Amino acid sequence: MRTLIKQFTLISLLCSFSVSSQWYETQGHARTNDTSIEVARTKAVENALKKALLVSGASVSSVQQVVNGLLTQDQISIRASGSVNSIELVDEIHTDNLITVTIRADIFPQEKKCFAVNFKKSLLITRSHLIHREQANVGKLYSLDKAVMHKLGKQLNQQSSFTKTSSIIKNKTDFSRLNNSLNSDKISILTQSLSDSTNSQYVMFSEITNLTFDKKPTNSWVFWQQDIYPRNFGINVYIYNGLNGELSWQNSYQNSAPWTFSKRLKVDVDGNIFWQSEYGLMVEDILDRVVKDIDENIMCEPSRGKIITVQGDEVTINLGRDHGLKIGDEFSLLHLTQFSNNSGKIYTGFNVSPYKVKVSKLSRETATASTSDGRLFGNIQVDDIAVRYEN
Repeated sequence: MRTLIKQFTLISLLCSFSVSSQWYETQGHARTNDTSIEVARTKAVENALKKALLVSGASVSSVQQVVNGLLTQDQISIRASGSVNSIELVDEIHTDNLITVTIRADIFPQEKKCFAVNFKKSLLITRSHLIHREQANVGKLYSLDKAVMHKLGKQLNQQSSFTKTSSIIKNKTDFSRLNNSLNSDKISILTQSLSDSTNSQYVMFSEITNLTFDKKPTNSWVFWQQDIYPRNFGINVYIYNGLNGELSWQNSYQNSAPWTFSKRLKVDVDGNIFWQSEYGLMVEDILDRVVKDIDENIMCEPSRGKIITVQGDEVTINLGRDHGLKIGDEFSLLHLTQFSNNSGKIYTGFNVSPYKVKVSKLSRETATASTSDGRLFGNIQVDDIAVRYEN
């Protein structure tokens, strides 16, 4: 086993909204016929790294653009096109005239070019949370946390080209309490639990942060007319990856508009009168911006589905016709794995399977795919990942 000494020129290529890197373990092969062991080893590493970049969402037009490596017995110096943080050589096997290497690559999200726009990502919307419940007293807006998310879900389904949305807004989650205490581990567990139970790739949480009134009225009416004051609306939006429970993207939104209702009136936040008021239209405009931002940030994420059954040479994944899949689409399979570094720290990553599968059956929510040669799977199992990417 060797460790590759890292020396990289990092050039971002693809679009993503996650800020964390991910480990991928892949195998590469090269023939030693009419070439030295060193050159063959470099080619095998290039082959393995190309596979890792592809399944991470990258697109590689040629091996030379990925790696221009120089190998010696103790180290490899690598210049990589792509956000590769580090590479480790896990294993190396020589069989006849074939060299097989196993590498582990830590790959960051990439930018600019997008290859996943043909597929919709499933997004679960959860009920929002009023941070300052007392601010909802005027108008009795206590159910705004549910109404705003219901409205957002409708706007996403009507306007979004890249998400398939579902929602659970009848009951609140523990997100806001956990977020307030900075308990990221429990947020991760909550996210993965919601993702698993709803077959969602991403989970959205939100917090309504501001419903206060400004101190000065918006009009200069004469003294017998009621003053109309501007009222604020602020919301924080968080999107988490259901696969690993990590925060993928977040943003804050804030605006104000005249509150034209009587201060003693209980306002129906589900009714047309509220949503057609100046304040309701302002809130709707903010939700339009949220839809646009979600689309822009989620569109280029790799289309990943969980494997829900494995039988012989067939797998069933939780992506289907509603996500944009078609008969004949190809997927790579990733086996979830854990490993530790020299200091004993545990990491979670993917072992990239040599198997590729092609979709042969489709329903709205699922797809059945099989290997082209009828080979049985090795360590692929339920809850592993199928990744669709472009070559």
